[in-house]
Amino acid sequence: MSTIIIAVIALLALPLLIVAGLVLFAAFITRAVEKAVPPLGQFIDLDGAHIHYLDRGRGPTIVLIHGLTGQLRNFTHSLVDLLTDELRVIAIDRPGSGYSKRAAGGSAALIAQGDLIAKFIHALRLERPLVVGHSLGGAIALAIALDHPECVGALALIAPLTVPQEDVPTPFRALVIESSWRRKIVAWTIAIPAAIRRGQETLAIVFGPEKPPRDFATKGGGLLGLRPKNFVGASEDLVGVAVDLPKMTERYSSLTVPIAILFGTDDGILNHESNGAAMEKKVPGLTVELVPGGHMLPVTAPKETAEFLKAAVRKFAIA
Repeated sequence: MSTIIIAVIALLALPLLIVAGLVLFAAFITRAVEKAVPPLGQFIDLDGAHIHYLDRGRGPTIVLIHGLTGQLRNFTHSLVDLLTDELRVIAIDRPGSGYSKRAAGGSAALIAQGDLIAKFIHALRLERPLVVGHSLGGAIALAIALDHPECVGALALIAPLTVPQEDVPTPFRALVIESSWRRKIVAWTIAIPAAIRRGQETLAIVFGPEKPPRDFATKGGGLLGLRPKNFVGASEDLVGVAVDLPKMTERYSSLTVPIAILFGTDDGILNHESNGAAMEKKVPGLTVELVPGGHMLPVTAPKETAEFLKAAVRKFAIA
């Protein structure tokens, strides 16, 4: 075989070797991450979805729903231990996030996720709990209140997404992938190296103006984002927002569930005026409380967040 032919074969094989190396790297990182940050709770199967959740404490029940790219450790890092002296706290990994799996062919649209969490509430026989949504979790909590008001006592929303955004925040723009096959290819090749390279920059934006805790990678579950399945799930979540949120906003005036909102005045991810203050005009009786801080209040302002939630439980008479 001539030298030229060998060179051509080597040249053609090089991209395949690079892709294979990236896939192996992603698999290695996944194993290392899941060893360092294992599941904290228990599991339940619902409509083909495999749901990981944590159930702690006694008293009136609250259900915590995390935001985009997050998981339940966003709440257990600093917040949950401040609540369990008075409340029964149930934190859930949304399907496609953390250690929860979406059903085969399951939708990531807001209403579909709200439907599943409503079934979760019924499956655990929870009596009209306070449903707490952070960021994207806030939009899902609103979907539950719109379509399943019978299973919700009230909503307490922390830095919630409530209206469509003109621009996707910088840390999440790489997730905007409509094609499912392209999403998986990106997830198993360039997504993980890119996330590692930009990790500190991304955290600085998401947490700003505060700094992320040094142990957020492990105790806060940040490392769990360095897995292909987490990238796929988060991308599905982000794309799914556009399916339902515009239609949901037209129905806000029909909400009958009591709602309280907590927002940081320096939130760099979601605008506290359009997503918070403007809601007071759309939803009768809705209240908004502002505190100094950014987007990650459950981690950076746990005491203020805990007091907000306990006050909501008292105000809305959650049993």
